[in-house]
Amino acid sequence: MPQPTFRRRPPVSRNTPLLTVTADTLVAVDFSPRGRTNSGRGREKGPYRRLFALPGARAFTAWNLVARLPMGMLSVSAVMMIAVTRGSYALAGAVVATGLAVTAAVAPWTARLVDRYGQARIALPATGFAVLGLLALLLCVRHGAPDWTLFAAYAATATTPNTGGMSRARWAYLLGSRAGTSGDDPKAVAEALHTANSFEQAADELCFMLGPVLAAFLCTAFFPEAGTLVGAVLLLTGVTLFAAQRSTEPPAGRHAPGGRAPFRAPGMRPLLVVCLATGAVFGAMEVVTIAFADAQGHRPAAGAVLALQAAGSFAAGLAYGAMRPAGSAWSRLPWCLAAMTALMVLPLLAASLAGSLVLLAGALLLAGMATAPTMVTAMTLVQRLTPEGRLNEGMTLAVTGLLGGIACGSAAGGWTVEHVSAAAGYGVPVTAAATALLTALVLLGPPDSRRPGAAGPAGPGW
Repeated sequence: MPQPTFRRRPPVSRNTPLLTVTADTLVAVDFSPRGRTNSGRGREKGPYRRLFALPGARAFTAWNLVARLPMGMLSVSAVMMIAVTRGSYALAGAVVATGLAVTAAVAPWTARLVDRYGQARIALPATGFAVLGLLALLLCVRHGAPDWTLFAAYAATATTPNTGGMSRARWAYLLGSRAGTSGDDPKAVAEALHTANSFEQAADELCFMLGPVLAAFLCTAFFPEAGTLVGAVLLLTGVTLFAAQRSTEPPAGRHAPGGRAPFRAPGMRPLLVVCLATGAVFGAMEVVTIAFADAQGHRPAAGAVLALQAAGSFAAGLAYGAMRPAGSAWSRLPWCLAAMTALMVLPLLAASLAGSLVLLAGALLLAGMATAPTMVTAMTLVQRLTPEGRLNEGMTLAVTGLLGGIACGSAAGGWTVEHVSAAAGYGVPVTAAATALLTALVLLGPPDSRRPGAAGPAGPGW
C-alpha cells in the first residue's frame, strides 16, 4: 500500500490572510497587526520625528544646544557681575551694549569665513578667542580694573560664532541634499524646513529660558563671576563637539566668487531693519527686568522671571512648527509683529499699575508667545533671500541685526531705569516692537502686496 507523502508547506506570514469555508461561504481572516500600514494617519510620524530621523541630526543638535546655552547666560551674567561689583546698571548695560555692537560688526565676517572654509575650521579658533575675552572680563572685574578694560574685554567676545546659524545651515543642507537624492516634493521639503526653523527658534528660547536662571543662580549662590566662568566652559565644550560632527557639515566654498552678497539681495535690508527693532525688544526687556526685580528686593528671582518670557516663546515656537500656517511668510510677518506689539504692553501695565513681580512674570509669559512666530517667519524669509552657498552669512546678518538691536535696547533700557524708573523701562520694548511693525508695513508694504503668487526657492507662497 503506498504511503502518503507530505510536502513541507512554506511558512505563512502574519500578514497572510487565512482562508476557510463554512457551509457555502468562503471566509478570509486577516491576522495582521492593526494600525501599522503606511496609509493610517493615526500612525503617521509627526513633523519633529520625521525631522530627527535624518542621519546625524540628533548628534549635531544636542551639542549645538550645549554651545548655544551660554548665549542666554553671558549677557545676564555680565550685567549681574558688573552691577554687583561696580554698583551701576548703566555701566553694566553700556558694557554689554558695546560688546554686542562690536559683535554686530564682526559676526558677518566670521560667518563669511565659515561659509568659505567650513564650520569646523573657523568656529573653533573663533570660539577660543572669544573665551579668552570672557576670562579677561572676569579677571578685570575680580581685581577691580578700570572701567575701560571691561569694555575692551567684552568686545573681544565678538568672535563668538553664530551657533544657531550654523545649525540652521546644517538643516538646510540636509533637507536640500535629501530633496536632490530622493526626489521629495518641494512642498514637503519647504514644510520640513519650516519645522526645522521653528525648532531652532524654540531651541533659542529654551537656551534663553534656562540660561538666565542658571546665570542668576551661579552669580548669587557662589560668586558674581561664576556665571561668566561656567558660560565660557560650556561655549568651548559645545562648539568643539558640535564641530566634530563632520557628516552633517555643509560643504565649504559652494558659492561662486564675486557673487551677490546676502546684504545686497533684494528685500534683505528691510528685513534687517525689522530684526534691528525686534532685537531692541529683547535687549531692553532683559536689563529692565533685572533692575525691576532688584528694586523689588528679589534680585535672585530675575533669571526665573526672564525664563518665563522664554518659556512662552519656546511653547509657541514648537506649536508653530507643528502646524502649517496659511498664507505666505511675507503676509504673516506684519501680523506677527502686530501681535508682539500688543502683548508687549502687558509687562508695562503689570509693572506700572500693579508693581507686582508675580503679575509681571505672568505678563512676560504671555508676551513671549508672540516672539517665536515672529522670529521663525523672519528667519524663513532670510533663508529664502540668501544666495546659494552663503546661508551662514545670511543668517548671521539677521542675528547681527538682532544683536545691534539688543545693544540699543540694553543701553536705552539701562538709561531709562537709571534716570526714570524700572517700571517706566518697560516702555522701551513696547516702542521697539511698534517700530518693527511700522518698519515692516512701510518698507515691506501691505501684507498682501508683497510678491503675490510668487514662487520662492521652496515653492509657491513663501
